[in-house]
Amino acid sequence: MLAKKTSKNQVTLPKKALQEIPETDYFDVTAKGGVLILKTVTMAEPGSRLTAVRQKIKELGIEMKDVDRAIAWARGRRRR
Repeated sequence: MLAKKTSKNQVTLPKKALQEIPETDYFDVTAKGGVLILKTVTMAEPGSRLTAVRQKIKELGIEMKDVDRAIAWARGRRRR
């Protein structure tokens, strides 16, 4: 497949290439040795990941005392 860079440094990606990847509007672009690497990026609403984490914690039955014990355990391991 061939793509051309415009005078405004824009490149249109071939439709066939885009059919191979998940639906996305954003890409993380990296240049390595003359090669451009595009990785799809999923944008999330602010706070949505935190909501998902809180839901998972609730589903697992994790309580604040469990978190406190885990923190104490982790801090105790560093002192050894």
